[in-house]
Amino acid sequence: GRRLRLGMVGGGGSSSIGPSHASAARLDGRWELVAGVFSRNPERTRQVARDLFIDPQRAYADHTEMAAREAERPDGIDAVTICTFNETHYEIADAFLAKGIHVICDKPLVVSREHASALSARVAETGRLLAVTYTYSGYPMVRMARDMIAGGRLG
Repeated sequence: GRRLRLGMVGGGGSSSIGPSHASAARLDGRWELVAGVFSRNPERTRQVARDLFIDPQRAYADHTEMAAREAERPDGIDAVTICTFNETHYEIADAFLAKGIHVICDKPLVVSREHASALSARVAETGRLLAVTYTYSGYPMVRMARDMIAGGRLG
């Protein structure tokens, strides 16, 4: 009966992947971007939040603060999408999973076997969803091709 509430870590500044995640989430009308840490620079995060019409109180200084505060809110995020440098994915994903928040992460999920094992254990412990995206599926041209194939007009 409502759109899913999405948070984003990363994706500000000159990022190309952040806008791709945000656009793909909006395409089906089921997600609303409501919170984020868009930059390591708090002022940049606040600016991106303003540009995206996000409540200034939901523009956080870092992912740890965001995970804690969103987990406490009655209208907290349903999931977070991680659009940061690869080597930061593990720490951020683990922080949100530990707070009971589903995680959607850009590829690659992690950069070490140890981190993969630790996240696998965290998912088993929390029962939360941990998904890796391939944002090509969010591109309008790919969605159109999928619909054409399903409709028998292609392939």
